[in-house]
Amino acid sequence: MRPRHRSTRLLGALLLVVSGMFAVGAAPVSENADVTTVPLGQVIPAPARVEAGGTPYRLTSGARLVVDGGPEARRAGEYLAGVLRPSTGYRLPVTDRARGEGGDVRLRLAAHEPALGQEGYRLRSARSGVTITARTAAGLFHGVQTLRQLLPPAVEKDSVQPGPWTVAGGTVEDVPRYGWRGAMLDVSRHFFTVDQVKRYVDQLALYKFNKLHLHLSDDQGWRIAIDSWPRLATYGGSTQVGGGPGGFYTKADYREIVRYAASRHLEVVPEIDMPGHTNAALASYAELNCDGVAPPLYTGTDVGFSSLCVDKDVTYDFVDDVVRELAALTPGRYLHIGGDEAHSTSHADYVTFMDRVQPVVARYGKTVVGWHQLTGATPARGALAQYWGLDGTEPEEKERVAAAARGGTGIVLSPADRIYLDMKYDKDTRLGLDWAGYVEVRRSYDWDPGAYLAGAGAGVPGSAVRGVEAPLWTETIVTSADMDHMVFPRLPGVAELGWSPADALGWEGYRLRLAAQGPRWDALGIGYHRSPQVPWGTR
Repeated sequence: MRPRHRSTRLLGALLLVVSGMFAVGAAPVSENADVTTVPLGQVIPAPARVEAGGTPYRLTSGARLVVDGGPEARRAGEYLAGVLRPSTGYRLPVTDRARGEGGDVRLRLAAHEPALGQEGYRLRSARSGVTITARTAAGLFHGVQTLRQLLPPAVEKDSVQPGPWTVAGGTVEDVPRYGWRGAMLDVSRHFFTVDQVKRYVDQLALYKFNKLHLHLSDDQGWRIAIDSWPRLATYGGSTQVGGGPGGFYTKADYREIVRYAASRHLEVVPEIDMPGHTNAALASYAELNCDGVAPPLYTGTDVGFSSLCVDKDVTYDFVDDVVRELAALTPGRYLHIGGDEAHSTSHADYVTFMDRVQPVVARYGKTVVGWHQLTGATPARGALAQYWGLDGTEPEEKERVAAAARGGTGIVLSPADRIYLDMKYDKDTRLGLDWAGYVEVRRSYDWDPGAYLAGAGAGVPGSAVRGVEAPLWTETIVTSADMDHMVFPRLPGVAELGWSPADALGWEGYRLRLAAQGPRWDALGIGYHRSPQVPWGTR
């Protein structure tokens, strides 16, 4: 959280430069490939293992998408068909009947592939066809995202393009480094519609994210309908930063977001921030205030001034009702209870509050996630702490997090001066904040999650790091175009930090692969920041 306060010639040359890299996550182009063929290892996140070679595959009008693995494989096939049909103009029927002459794309679920884990996949490409194999539907879906990136960027357009549609020959075998690869969207400071959230989900899916953390409540707005406390949404959700109309999700809206995210293999992690960041709730119900007086709605950007009344029984009735209803709507494993910047709550009251609230989350079948201030209390067994500190955060605070990690608390890393997507790129960035400093693309990418808190006191053990998450706070973010500008090009780097093996990470190679994503974002209609640190081609 926060304290107060396109020449084709040039692109072809770039691809050839990248194809000359013989490191993990990069591979040479086959001598049979033309310059429009994306090198096998040029995807983001960098794959764990690439073996390039052989004749490329060419997708033609007679190709079929052959699915092997029941309904889950068919869903992946229909998704892929939905991506490919508009730009290729091909029929690409989805079928479970293979044929002998080849030329197809095959999506295959195989339970006997333990090395692929829960999210890994193998992609093999040759003149005869492309086969993606995985143990799970999630792995198959991630393999499909790699196939998308191996096709020319024009495949992302929604009108027929000339092609050709070639995939470099060889094999990619890939599994993620971490199980938590998340992005957080703050819909409280400014409200975003269901369709806007879906668009963000699709952007996340392209880079193999698997968690969508929705920040559903804050001082400026309450964004989820709660039947037992209806004014939370109807009144508490009626404004936003700057005094706009706000908004909230009905339960049907929220279910649709959850369903859509699940169809892209992202798990929704809802957050109700407490005991601080609660002015929208306090304004909606006077009884939640210690003095029984409701404050006015708030449309500013200060933090730390609000708190639920820890001593009142009604506070815990409120928490129980909200957690119960939200847990019933959320099939995922986690429920985020915030816990940061509770400056108006004494330490003793904070500990009391967390001791009473964490069991409520467990009672309704969910695992607690909290911002890392949760480690100042006693995190519940199995809880996760989301670290949002800075490189320069006080050693005592880092040690408190490290001690909790050594005691069994899992750590999700979201260092604000590294992967907060609302931080300005530089002094001239028109959007965003700068309290954590400027965060250009290299700074966002060039660090290792496995070593980030290893020097904190006795250190965070590598086994305690569950992964990474990139928050997007929205004090200054109002439109989807605003989101695009702040998220891209930094988001893919976070994806790579969460997915790729440590020895595949490296700025010089990454910046070239990132540059090659520019035409793809153009095709998708994503208005990205053209960072001077990245050798973009000209449009």
